Amino acid sequence: MAMKGRFPIRRTLEYLQKGDMVFKSRVKIMTVNYNTSGELSEGARKFVFFNIPQIQYKNPWVQLVMFKNMTPSPFLKFYLDNGEQIFVDVEGKDHKEIMQHVKKLIGKSEELLHVEALAKMQESNPANFGPKKYCVKECICEVEGQVPCPGTTPLPKEMTGKYRAQMAQAALEQ
Repeated sequence: MAMKGRFPIRRTLEYLQKGDMVFKSRVKIMTVNYNTSGELSEGARKFVFFNIPQIQYKNPWVQLVMFKNMTPSPFLKFYLDNGEQIFVDVEGKDHKEIMQHVKKLIGKSEELLHVEALAKMQESNPANFGPKKYCVKECICEVEGQVPCPGTTPLPKEMTGKYRAQMAQAALEQ
């Protein structure tokens, strides 16, 4: 990737993955109203420049809309799935303060993110076998494309050791 433009590091995958803002599933739309000049909108401008790419990466289901120079004071507005709207005043705040406030307001907690990551990892890993209490599959024979258990379905005779031994013995006798 060419490292051109203003602050190209913010377009790298490593930078995008460092963002820790994951919204609750109720959030559908986020709007940012800010001005491109003025002291009061400095935090909002930095928030848009540095943090919005990370938020977009971590929340692909959320629509993000930026409104420039349409309001005298900067604010964020969140639209939830039940029609509720949440306003966040960001006038005179630093972009880090804005991130902390929004995370506390509508972000998922660290415990919830950890539990979701563990559940996703356990479900997605096909190598996890064990009791149904802990794992999705009890035996490898439950995976599609694997040989079924000989206890439940008899194996083809070509796959049994007894048949192979008999065939090897017959080949030696001839």
